[in-house]
Amino acid sequence: MQEIRDTIKEVIYAVMPITLVVVLLQFTIIWLPLEMFLQFLVGVVFVTVGLILFLLGVHIGLLPVGEMIGSSLPKTGKLWIILFFGFLLGFVVTIAEPDVRVLALQIDLVSDGIISRTILVYSVALGVGIFVMLAMLRIVFNFPITYLLMGGYGVVFLLASFTPPSFIPISFDAGGVTTGPMTVPFILALGVGVASVIRGKSSSSDSFGLVALASIGPIIAVLILGVIYG
Repeated sequence: MQEIRDTIKEVIYAVMPITLVVVLLQFTIIWLPLEMFLQFLVGVVFVTVGLILFLLGVHIGLLPVGEMIGSSLPKTGKLWIILFFGFLLGFVVTIAEPDVRVLALQIDLVSDGIISRTILVYSVALGVGIFVMLAMLRIVFNFPITYLLMGGYGVVFLLASFTPPSFIPISFDAGGVTTGPMTVPFILALGVGVASVIRGKSSSSDSFGLVALASIGPIIAVLILGVIYG
């Protein structure tokens, strides 16, 4: 019960500031139509309830399961299993990420369907999956994360020189939306589980940096789309 109360307070404290700002603007500057303002208030209620349920689900289900899967994979003693399931889990959790779908919908509308939602979602998911796999490889062999970051962004800047300018901001937005509420908890828990088995609990900090690496994959994927469509 304490966890439920803490989650409710956390969500209320998070949602309340933006609600108060909009209410203040409503009665001072913007004066939205009454129907639209009431829709906003109903949306605030839905968002609050949804975030409470989502965060409870993360704490009850996603985090424990992600860490358990991560701690079970190294026990197989097979590198390819760790890499394959790292890729697969990064891929499927990105498909479920709501932020990615919102971005894909907006790009689909702006591009008049030239870049479809399906292509963008699966391209971003593929990029995340590949870089989560590389992050697993980094945890196993314990080489510095700076090598992957420098190499990844080197590829990004190289591709950016061959990509139409309109794709560059989209690609970096795609990297940002992968740091959403679905992807981050699961990937971090997965990395903690893998690192805790391979080098013990004292080395669980090796799991951090997975989100930074995972955000590079979608950037590269969308830039490649730009090269193809351009």
